[in-house]
Amino acid sequence: MKKSLLLLPLPFLLASCATTPPSNVENACRIFREKPDWFDASLDVERKYGLPIQVQLAIMRQESSFKHNAAPPRDTLLGIPMWWRVSSAYGYAQVKDGTWDWYKDKTGNWGADRDEYDDAVDFMGWYASVSQRTLGISKWDAYNQYLAYHEGHTGWQRKTFNSKGWLVQVARKVDANARMYGEQLRGCRDSLGSSSWWWPF
Repeated sequence: MKKSLLLLPLPFLLASCATTPPSNVENACRIFREKPDWFDASLDVERKYGLPIQVQLAIMRQESSFKHNAAPPRDTLLGIPMWWRVSSAYGYAQVKDGTWDWYKDKTGNWGADRDEYDDAVDFMGWYASVSQRTLGISKWDAYNQYLAYHEGHTGWQRKTFNSKGWLVQVARKVDANARMYGEQLRGCRDSLGSSSWWWPF
């Protein structure tokens, strides 16, 4: 009886570990050594869509800090917090309801969940592909990929970010983080199991 009681919480502990953000978000190698299944998912997306792993990580870090259930703050009415939120964005990639439905409709990935890492990075790869196809943004261009991600394709075309100095600064930070992660991955990809890494320069 005592053994069964001791084992009872184990599934809950395992589930908690699976969804806990990485202990060190500054280092891509440490992220993937702690979360090897994340590396497998990100590598799949890189091969499928051509979106570099470092760009995936940089955007996700900015959007959710790698929290599976990240959500915007609740709206307020006369200073009182309400039950609804300021946006329907949710999950690792902070995707809104309508955009997530668009992704599922176009890809047929109807079982996708925004709080699953593999689904979130697959969305990122798909969205970056649309950004490249419709706007001509390179998938290696973390700065403009992030601006199109945040403002939407129409917003990027209209350059709405030009009136948002704070957003331009955020995009620069995303770009810097992507470069940092890329340099780190140069030194550890082989140890993470990659055998087919490529660079365009």
